[in-house]
Amino acid sequence: MYTEINKKFKIYISNWLLFMFFLVSAMIVVGGLTRLTDSGLSITKWEFFKGFFPPMNNASWLEYFESYKQIPEFKIQNYSMTLAEFKVIFWWEWAHRFFGRIIGLAFLIPLIFFTIKIGIKKLYNLYFIFFLICFQGFLGWYMVQSGLVNNIDVSHFRLSIHLFFAFIILSLIFWNYLSLANFQQKDKKINYYLPEFFLLLIFLQIIIGAFVSGMDAGKIYNTWPLMGNSYFPDDNKFVNLFKVSAFSDPSLVQYLHRNLAYIIFIIYIAISFITYRYKFFYLFKPVIILGLIIILQIVLGILTVLSGANILTASLHQFSSILLITSSLYFVYRNRFS
Repeated sequence: MYTEINKKFKIYISNWLLFMFFLVSAMIVVGGLTRLTDSGLSITKWEFFKGFFPPMNNASWLEYFESYKQIPEFKIQNYSMTLAEFKVIFWWEWAHRFFGRIIGLAFLIPLIFFTIKIGIKKLYNLYFIFFLICFQGFLGWYMVQSGLVNNIDVSHFRLSIHLFFAFIILSLIFWNYLSLANFQQKDKKINYYLPEFFLLLIFLQIIIGAFVSGMDAGKIYNTWPLMGNSYFPDDNKFVNLFKVSAFSDPSLVQYLHRNLAYIIFIIYIAISFITYRYKFFYLFKPVIILGLIIILQIVLGILTVLSGANILTASLHQFSSILLITSSLYFVYRNRFS
């Protein structure tokens, strides 16, 4: 992918992509906290340029607060909120949008520089990432709009799409970073289908996790390993699991999220067995890292459930999903190109 770029610029691009990886990771964490603090609807307008700066005087604060008072979340849920309380949720949403603008600029300016020095033909994949970053901004506003008219929360489907694309952007940045590394070629590899199927399940789990977050499904059935008094939620019927409406049912979504985690762990055990059975030595390190992150993610998931989606454990659980995606991509990349 970057074979025609000289070593000096490879180092520059590699360091830049690593910096962008950390920026996007931080953005995902801030986005998660924005959701956990119910701050996402505090700014009711798009404000592409004006929104770069926060309110500078009391009149501006009152204008934003009055706009917030017009939406269902305030009228139904936060009708007793004071201006001081509004400022708390406002700052979370403003920081989230501000971070998005910074990411766009931090990607665009170096990209222009590298285009001048290297040429656009060698950087098409990076321009695609920039397009996704811009598109992500549109998806964020599309998500917010769903909570401004008839609902007190954003659509969990739109939330999942927004989060999914955030992880796609993060994954593409990390994949391109790995492409600049020099790994020695090996002949023996695990069949592509198993690692890539595993990665697909991780992305699916992130989407289901967004459903859980969007519907506050982590605040029900705060027991483990059972959901209440049984393995299957007793407020539901098993047949409902096979209906499209299952993705809008909090207890079924939590059930799906739990059980997909078990499936992911079982497949990881199979991957580990194959790796050590056939002595894929170059995969030992990626598999060990992946295993540790999976265990961490499962433990944090259990703690999140037991705590009733406490903001600290829930945010750590989301942060560890970044580590999980990263370690999974590292494993897939090493198996494919090492």
